[in-house]
Amino acid sequence: MKNSRHSMPQVNAGSMADIAFLLLIFFLVTAMIPKDKGINRKLPEPCPQGEICDIQINKRNMLEVSVNSKNELFVENNVIGIEELKAITKAFLDNNGDKSCDYCKGVSLETSSDHPEKAVISLKNDKGTSYEFYIEIQDELTKAYSELRADYAKTVFDKSVNELTKEELTEVRNAYPFIVSEAELK
Repeated sequence: MKNSRHSMPQVNAGSMADIAFLLLIFFLVTAMIPKDKGINRKLPEPCPQGEICDIQINKRNMLEVSVNSKNELFVENNVIGIEELKAITKAFLDNNGDKSCDYCKGVSLETSSDHPEKAVISLKNDKGTSYEFYIEIQDELTKAYSELRADYAKTVFDKSVNELTKEELTEVRNAYPFIVSEAELK
């Protein structure tokens, strides 16, 4: 006679691996993978040996933007808000030497670029500057250039930037080259 007290019911675990595998595939397919954050910039080519690659820039053609460790933004040694940076940058790039700026909210541009092709944005950051604030500054500078390029495309070609041919887009980019010099704040 068999002892029924010692027999235990068993669970069939044969298909458990299949179910776990299907759940894993389901979550991998449906999960949202965040996009990488970063800044799309092309670094300059290294200077060939034996050549002097330092370029002298007229002080007039340089807009000094600096950020301290408290995330305070300075343009030409004046404290400004991040929302003002785009307007000031546009005024500096596209004023052809005129120091006046109607929409710069009290910041007088001590320097004014002679021409957008000669204009350089000098961005200096403290080591303590937050990454988020640095990205906001880069975004505002990019917006300024994008708006100027869009205006140029509309004026010269009577098209939006998205409708331009490669040659026209190259001309627009050459009219407003994105020139930003970055350094550490001392």
